[in-house]
Amino acid sequence: MNKTTLTGILFTAITLAGCGNNAKPANENALAPATETAKTDSASKKIVLFFGDSLTAGYGLDDPASDAFPSVVSHKIDSLKLPYKVVNAGLSGETTAGGNGRVNWLLKQKIDVFILELGANDGLRGIPVNETAKNLQAIVDKVKTKYPDAKLVLLGMQVPPNMGADYSNKFKTVFPDLAKKNNMALVPFLLQGVGGVPSLNQGDGIHPTAQGAKIVANNVWAVLKDVLKQ
Repeated sequence: MNKTTLTGILFTAITLAGCGNNAKPANENALAPATETAKTDSASKKIVLFFGDSLTAGYGLDDPASDAFPSVVSHKIDSLKLPYKVVNAGLSGETTAGGNGRVNWLLKQKIDVFILELGANDGLRGIPVNETAKNLQAIVDKVKTKYPDAKLVLLGMQVPPNMGADYSNKFKTVFPDLAKKNNMALVPFLLQGVGGVPSLNQGDGIHPTAQGAKIVANNVWAVLKDVLKQ
């Protein structure tokens, strides 16, 4: 596929990313320790929060709870028996300004790893790049203030030259610059290997299929696995 076609499809992807028996059972004493152990194990798991837009939410998938890319990452974590629990806080159509207004509510729960996936809808709307950067930084600042020991991961996005070369280039640099400034792990481009590939997108040609979401999850996992091991 030529570069022009790929760029056009990636831009479309960004567009919709903003699209009363008292008797006791005979085995009560045997079951109680197991139940308490399960509760303890669950409570002891650290929280990995995915904070983003429709890409995070799994828009259009038959079973987002299983097939959205954060869920695929969760399956990987569980299969490796790592002590982490994934929370999906994706919201379709979310902008960085909206995320900045929403994040405090989510920070009421303890967060150990914060994964930030926002910005695509800003690019669609042509929001000034400095505003996008400012909002993303504000979100990061709130997380760092509330949980200074939390590990931070940033999922990079891009907009095509259709928005103008100057805007596109400035937008692209927001993510590595922010990651460097805040010592965040960076996934350079979340949709790498998926954007522009018809077989990996839903019927609208925009949002990843379940198979596409697996590739997106692998893009994230390539970086996240080392963060979780730290």
